[in-house]
Amino acid sequence: MIVVNEQITLQDWELTEQFIRASGPGGQNVNKVSSAVELRFEAARSPHIPDPVKSRLKRLAGRRWTKDGAIIIQCDETRSQARNRDIARDRLADLIRKALVKPKRRIATKPTYGSKQRRLKAKKVRGEVKSLRGRVEDD
Repeated sequence: MIVVNEQITLQDWELTEQFIRASGPGGQNVNKVSSAVELRFEAARSPHIPDPVKSRLKRLAGRRWTKDGAIIIQCDETRSQARNRDIARDRLADLIRKALVKPKRRIATKPTYGSKQRRLKAKKVRGEVKSLRGRVEDD
């Protein structure tokens, strides 16, 4: 069971863990022991997560979101299977916490009168500079 916050708790039936062989340090032991973890969370079917949070979670998960609506998190940072399992679960909880935060809506504003005037003045000055770059003619 993973506790995300006071309202959201993920049950064990929503999570599937698969242990695979990890790359990286470990010597000969790396070929024998499956220390890396692949955590699968069925996010689309989860009754504990509201729909708006699911859509934000899908955007945040990116390539980790599968076509059938699951999030797959892999971890092979350490040589300990239990530690990798904890890291993967923490990453999932952090991802869901980020999705819980509703993004702030942007309020469109108009440019001020003064900023418009400054822009037009700068354009006029630049145009004058460019017009003076022409061919010099004798009188």
